[in-house]
Amino acid sequence: MSYVRPVPVSRVFAALCPQETEQGERSPRIYQHMENQENQPSSCPRGTVPREVHVSGVAELSAPPDRAQVSVQLNSSKDTAADAKNSVNRRLEYILQCLRQHGVKDEQRTVTKNFRRRDNTYNMEAEVCVTFDDFERMQTVCNLLVEKLDMSVSISSPNFYHTPESVESLRRQVCLAAVGNARRKAQEVCRLVGQALGKPLLLKEEELKELEYQGDNYQDAMSIQQKIKSKTISAASKVFATFEIKGKEKNKKHV
Repeated sequence: MSYVRPVPVSRVFAALCPQETEQGERSPRIYQHMENQENQPSSCPRGTVPREVHVSGVAELSAPPDRAQVSVQLNSSKDTAADAKNSVNRRLEYILQCLRQHGVKDEQRTVTKNFRRRDNTYNMEAEVCVTFDDFERMQTVCNLLVEKLDMSVSISSPNFYHTPESVESLRRQVCLAAVGNARRKAQEVCRLVGQALGKPLLLKEEELKELEYQGDNYQDAMSIQQKIKSKTISAASKVFATFEIKGKEKNKKHV
């Protein structure tokens, strides 16, 4: 399950400057100095300093693998070529039928065959590689094949991995989460000094890190859940954001 790890510390680049009112009083105003006045937002009148708040936001999400590949191997050695082929083909047909009954599409599996002669015997080998997107279905199919075919087949441990689409989705989600954290920080800062947060002026992703779980490498000794955890990846994003400050919030009058 994906999660967001917020960072409570805000880095704000802003300052308070006294501003003289029509009555001669001085009230605080937030501003951000810019060296190049030509880069000021178009909403600011000429000669004025833009009112901005600068914050950074970070987030971290994790995603388990979304695919698993299993290999089913079977072979037969007979005195005649026909017997060797028939022995393998019967079991192979049962495996393919079992996959279809459990919703595995033809494009999710590949079948390879190898036939050769050794001395006075004929050897027939076949391998079915199946890609699963449903891990519960994978376990059901594998358990059924072991139960029905017993020692006549060899089923490999599942190899879990991420598709490029799932990795790209994780990158987008963690970036959006970091932007959301930055915006919430800016809102809290403006609320603290009695200002209202305006529209975003700049959003920049400064850093994106991807981390893989560093665990035990003894894959064969792991349970299914441990293997899934070992292939889970995490992504951390850091963004920099600049928001416009609308103006000072009006205090409610007490009756």
